[in-house]
Amino acid sequence: MKKAALLLLVILAICFSGNVFAVSAVKEIKPGFIYVGPVGDAGWTYAHDQGRQEMEQLSYVQPSTFIETVPEGAESARVINGLVRKGHNLIFTTSFGYMDATIDVAKRNKDVVFMHCSGFKTAENVGTYFGRMYEPRYLSGIVAGKMTKKNIIGYVAAFPIPEVIRGINAFTLGVRSINPKAEVKVVWTQTWFDPGVERDAADSLLDVGADVLTMHQDAPATMQAAEARGAYVIGYNSDMRSFAPNAFLTAPVWNWGSLYTKLAEEVHNGTWKSEQIWWGMKEDLVRLAEFSSAVPAAVQALVAEKTNAIKAGSLHPFAGPIKDQSGKIVVAAGQTPKDGELLGMNYFVEGVQGTISK
Repeated sequence: MKKAALLLLVILAICFSGNVFAVSAVKEIKPGFIYVGPVGDAGWTYAHDQGRQEMEQLSYVQPSTFIETVPEGAESARVINGLVRKGHNLIFTTSFGYMDATIDVAKRNKDVVFMHCSGFKTAENVGTYFGRMYEPRYLSGIVAGKMTKKNIIGYVAAFPIPEVIRGINAFTLGVRSINPKAEVKVVWTQTWFDPGVERDAADSLLDVGADVLTMHQDAPATMQAAEARGAYVIGYNSDMRSFAPNAFLTAPVWNWGSLYTKLAEEVHNGTWKSEQIWWGMKEDLVRLAEFSSAVPAAVQALVAEKTNAIKAGSLHPFAGPIKDQSGKIVVAAGQTPKDGELLGMNYFVEGVQGTISK
């Protein structure tokens, strides 16, 4: 997830076919986790760590080890190897930049199961996993579209990679599904976790009139900016309402515990196999956080209706017709993009104000 190289993921990614391989049943699971940020970030890493703790409730799961703020790239191999040497038999590497190191270490340790978050490379003992966050993003856009008075919504975004672009587009489609006059202004920070930079970006959006903010960032700085300036805010990664008790509306959040528990059970039972997982709201890997009291009952009811439709498969956030910023039809009426197209998304939809740097 965590580098612009994710573009490769989205071009090649997710065939969803498992390798013919399964581990033997493992009586005691000893998990290890590699994190790209601090557990206290209140965002991406925090959400993963909540899932780790949920998995630990299984009787056959030993206390796990997690290592924070591990640099991506080749250096991460040393940390992953360290977990192997200490006897960890189920290892989660939770950022895109750990992909090659995970594959390299896995080749030499066939008795260990590795799960890599957001990557596209697999091996007989390596699987990948991620979530369809665009689903709750779309729903949160409906909330923003209903709550804005100025029709200017600000989006603080990390890097112009398909994962982030996909989220911006889904959010904007949600906004304009009920408020076609609203615009979503995007400011890039070029960082996943830098509270100062994120706060400056949020303030710049408030300065140009945004009255609702959201973000694809790991820190709660955008939340705090909205709280300080009297705007509304939609969080991300985890329920961040404590950082903006008056401004908070809702948040698209991760529920990693459901998946981590499933994977531990499979390794324990000997039914695990390498596969590429991309779960959505139906599987409860992604969801929308509980609404604050600021969201009117009618809006909550509308979102509940759309949530049920997404889970039932009768509503797809990217169902056509969809136009890009130039007015060109990019998804025809009656069509929905295939997963490969979603994973490789490199354009903004109509209603987004911002550019995608190459």
